[in-house]
Order: sequence, then C-alpha cells, then structure tokens
Amino acid sequence: MAHKSTRRDFLTGKAAPSEAPIESAGTEGRDATLETYLIRVTRRAMACEFQVVLNAGQYPNGTETALEALDLVEALESQLSFFRPSSDISRINLLAAEQPVELEPRLFELLQLALKIHAETDRAFDVTATPLWEIWGFSRRAGRVPSDEELAAARTYVGSHLVELDPERKTIRLKKPGVRLSLGSIGKGYALDRCGQRLDAAGVHDYLIHGGQSSILARGTRAGTPPPPAGGVGGWSVGVPDPLRKGKHLGQVQLQNTALATSGSAIQFFRHKGHRYGHILDPRTGCPTEGVLSVTVLAPTAALADALSTAFYVLGPEGAQKYCQTRPEIAAVLVCPSRSGTDVEVLSIGLRQDELRA
Repeated sequence: MAHKSTRRDFLTGKAAPSEAPIESAGTEGRDATLETYLIRVTRRAMACEFQVVLNAGQYPNGTETALEALDLVEALESQLSFFRPSSDISRINLLAAEQPVELEPRLFELLQLALKIHAETDRAFDVTATPLWEIWGFSRRAGRVPSDEELAAARTYVGSHLVELDPERKTIRLKKPGVRLSLGSIGKGYALDRCGQRLDAAGVHDYLIHGGQSSILARGTRAGTPPPPAGGVGGWSVGVPDPLRKGKHLGQVQLQNTALATSGSAIQFFRHKGHRYGHILDPRTGCPTEGVLSVTVLAPTAALADALSTAFYVLGPEGAQKYCQTRPEIAAVLVCPSRSGTDVEVLSIGLRQDELRA
C-alpha cells in the first residue's frame, strides 16, 4: 500500500514516511533511564566510512569481532573494485570477452543476483552501465554532456543480456569486447551482508552496520530501547534525512532484522546551461534520471536494498509500486518534487505507520 504526503504533512505528524540514509541510533523520544552506551568500530573502505555499532558490554569479544568483520570489507574491496587492476572485476573486464573466467562462488552468486534484479526491474538496474557512467564524466568527478554519437556508441556496450553466467562451471563470459562490469550499486550492500554473517557466526546478534550512512544492516535491538507496542517494531532507530536540506531530518524509521539503502543525487551532480544532471543514469536511455530526489528501500539483505534503491530511483513511483505489489518483504520511501515546486511529495510503499516516526 502506498501513501503520499508533503514534507509539511510529515513534519506535523500527518504523513506516512520519508527518505532514509542513516543517522544511526537516534535518541529522540527515548527514556533517559533506559539509555545505554554504544561501541562504534570504524574503518575506511570503498570510498566511505564503514561502522559497526554494538551495545556496550553485551558481548565480551564484540570489539574484536567487529574489527574482524571490517577486515573482511577490505578484502572484498580488493575483489570487487572497478578501479583496482588486480581485482576480480578488473580481471573479468579484461579477459571475459575472450574466454570464460572462473569466479569465486560467492561472487558468482552476487552476479546472479544482479542479473535477476535486472530482469525483475525492467532493466532499470544494470551492472554493465559503466560506459555511460564514463562518458557523462562521473567516473572522473568531472561531469560533461556527451554528444548524441558518443551516447549511441556507449549504449551498444550496455545491457545485462551481454553477460553470460554458467552455474555449473561458475564462470562468466562477456559476449562483446568493450562490455565492462561495475558493482558500485550493489557491492557496498553485499559487503555489509558479509560483515553481518561474520558477526552472526561469532554469536553477535544485536548490531547495526552502515557503509557511508547510505547502506545499513540492522539485527536485533539496541539495548535500553523501550518495548514496542503490541505488533510494533523494536530494533534500531535510524534517521530519515531531508534530501533538500543537508544535515536535516524528516523523521525516523525503525529497523529490526532488515537492511536499508538510500540512493539520491544530492552530492554527485553537475550543471550545464542551467540544467542539473545527477549521477544516477537510466541504463535503458543512457541519460541521467529525473523526477525523483531520493529513494530509500527496506529489504531482507543489504545487497538487495542497495540495488533496488538505484532501480526504484530510475523506475520512479509507479515502477517502484508495481515491483512491491507482489513482494511484501520489500518497502520503499520515495521523495519527489511536488507539482507546485515549493515542497516535496513523500510516497511510502509497504511501510506500516508504526515503523515510522515524525
């Protein structure tokens, strides 16, 4: 079910939700007598800050386990990075158009997931969109508007139909020289999932992990959180940012045993002749997506939430709503410019009222 509201409605308590990267565990409305300390373990990786948040004193080896989980992020960056010549992704891009390339089993499963999401989202999510990202200048943080000829040429190398996976041999083949993969829109969420698996295996079951505050995985409950009402959601309280006002929030969302990811173009964009071009491209047209300010997705895994937040940004409200109709485990919040141009419209899909707080 979808709910629409404006920012004004949301702030006066009339609205359903809004968008959400993370302002990790918020304290608004909490009982001070129940307040507990948190341990935060941080590591720089994948061009952002990864952080594991634990309840202080709950797990004797919690800090060491968190450090081990973050060590895994560094190893995954070495495997997944488009920019490292020695990574598995670079090896695929270099060799797989000439011969099948054997993959580590979990990387193979990740690519299977990427192709599945590509098919389920009407091609709005595509790990082969690298040539588009390059000709628009976003790979160099130097935005430019490509010519029609450049755009047409780049589009010939884009499309997940150009990727062939062999489940039996765990190999990948690229059907055309020039096709290249980039996992930037799913890799960070995948890293969070792998970190969570490491924590779970060590017996740590109450935690929050985020990567750059835009991808989050939450398990269990923050200690000291008052019990939710009957049928309500406990877990971890996460800030819901306002996409138009840096550092401001529209509210909070409760996360328990779920993941959250947010996509938006508030940071990566450029202007040309008075027009604003964001970095999230529609792989079907080759052009930057317009009409959406930010998208937040809640999903069972961080990799899925990461990919769907990008796909829903491209699909827009109608496409996101259609996707979620048959998938009750997925919820989303889209923030779009209002028709009046003076406010924003907030569309909530699949979230209950008790999961959000203005």
